[in-house]
Amino acid sequence: MTPGAEGFVPAPPYPDEERRLAALRDYGVLDSVAEPVFDDIAFLASYICGTPIAMVSLVDEGRQWFKARVGIDVQETSRDVAFCAHAILEPDEILVVQDALEDPRFAGNPLVRESPKIRFYAGAPLNSPDGMPLGTICAMDHVPGMLSAEQGRALGALSREVVVHLELRRAIAALAGPDAGLLAPELGTEVQDELRQASQSASSASALIAEAMERVLESEKRMRSLLYRVQTVQRRPTPQVL
Repeated sequence: MTPGAEGFVPAPPYPDEERRLAALRDYGVLDSVAEPVFDDIAFLASYICGTPIAMVSLVDEGRQWFKARVGIDVQETSRDVAFCAHAILEPDEILVVQDALEDPRFAGNPLVRESPKIRFYAGAPLNSPDGMPLGTICAMDHVPGMLSAEQGRALGALSREVVVHLELRRAIAALAGPDAGLLAPELGTEVQDELRQASQSASSASALIAEAMERVLESEKRMRSLLYRVQTVQRRPTPQVL
């Protein structure tokens, strides 16, 4: 790969890019509104990896678009500078960049040199059932870092959860779309109801997990505060008895 004009290496197209893009667009999710279930998954990725930034990123033809994001305000970036565009080239692997300034693919990248000043990146591809990488669930930090085996396994599990929700989302949209009348006799009312219930249950489960994580974070903050108070008392000199 040849470095770009700014000193970084844009990712080449995926080997079967036309089919990959067709699979992505078939989900009808690009430029859709925020949805709590995906926001919760991004929060979990941030918490599990211990990073201030995480996102559900979908790699379109010329951009990466964020279905959900934590710790960053932008909705999309150019594909040329996208770390996730590199991650989808190896659909069966999690891309880990411990220090972007030490990696020739990213050292001169505007996302590294300028805001948000990425140093650490970990991205697990979102693979459709037919094996097409749609994007990633990724975590990023402003300082160099590492990904433990447990964190990698959890990030991989979240990537599969994202795809499950994308599949449910597409199925529900099909039932509500113009072809719903053609699908209804084949699926039956019972199957349609189960699909809707499954989607609602999955969303509720993700929300409960995210709420539990928030409680854990709050408990940790309280514990650190108590420990600090105890240590402060312990460091005080013992009063002398006259």
